[in-house]
Amino acid sequence: MTATDIVGDERLLRRSVWRKMLGRPELGSVVGAAAVFLFFSVAAGSFLQPSSLSTVLYAASTIGIMAVPVALLMIGGEFDLSAGVMVTTSALVSSMFSYQMTANVWVGVGVSLLVTLALGAFNGFMLTRTKLPSFIITLGTFLMLTGLNLGFTKLISGTVSTKSIADMEGFSSAKKLFASQLTIGSVDLKVTILWWLVLVAVATWILLRTRFGNWIFAVGGEADAARAVGVPVFRTKIGLYMGVAFAAWVSGQHLLFSFDVVQSGEGVGNELIYIIAAVIGGCLITGGYGSAIGSAVGAFIFGMTSKGIVYAEWNPDWFKFFLGAMLLLATLLNAWVRKRAEATA
Repeated sequence: MTATDIVGDERLLRRSVWRKMLGRPELGSVVGAAAVFLFFSVAAGSFLQPSSLSTVLYAASTIGIMAVPVALLMIGGEFDLSAGVMVTTSALVSSMFSYQMTANVWVGVGVSLLVTLALGAFNGFMLTRTKLPSFIITLGTFLMLTGLNLGFTKLISGTVSTKSIADMEGFSSAKKLFASQLTIGSVDLKVTILWWLVLVAVATWILLRTRFGNWIFAVGGEADAARAVGVPVFRTKIGLYMGVAFAAWVSGQHLLFSFDVVQSGEGVGNELIYIIAAVIGGCLITGGYGSAIGSAVGAFIFGMTSKGIVYAEWNPDWFKFFLGAMLLLATLLNAWVRKRAEATA
């Protein structure tokens, strides 16, 4: 290799910190989050109070826990429309197994983990074996789980909700892990915020520091080319779907141990919120591009918007309009900043 070749090789070029920042997928979402934060700081007087910010973080964490693996799945080039209903399925399995078997609730939690991971593996296996679009596969799973949730709950409980398991052995310890709150100074923070931050850190490490992370970007960019250089495409996609299932299990246990009982119809529509958070955070729908941190910022924007409208005391009849407008503006700003960054990088 000649000196001229080395000078011309872009992989060996040194880039400034500023140019590296411009190349990050989450840059646009960070700018959008700052804009939304400033807007509600002015529009809602109570928005900056510690208790209000705690509520915003809790709302963001319940979305962010699912948005992290959904973002990784989108980087891998796939969708999961069953993610929202799978959260409810996980909670129902834990509750009904513990109640019907009169077992320690930790047994139900363990069974629920196995069942939920199996659902994720099913999605991945069906996708890779049938080669049908993930939209079709996971839409089928979504419909089946919606029916099973309602049918089994009415068959076993006689109603559309489960029986309370609050007085069963192991409930208090499980509640500490999945639905407790931490007090820092005068502010109460839900434990879901900790789960959220841990999942973001682990997902970022996987994406940027491991071989599996390289495989995720490769299969999302061009699956056939990735397979040609030895990337296990099928195994990678099944693993991504099982990652979504694991997060659904965590969210489901939080749902169960927060309210003691679970409504069988919950979760429908949440899958779109998770996808929106990932897209706002910079993930491309076409795959091969995005970050876990970006999904966290997208979830934070969603949390600020949903709670900021309440703190601004706007007419609740216009809630969905304001929510949609704020999300659209944040997404447009995100896209504009990313294009500017790509033009100057």
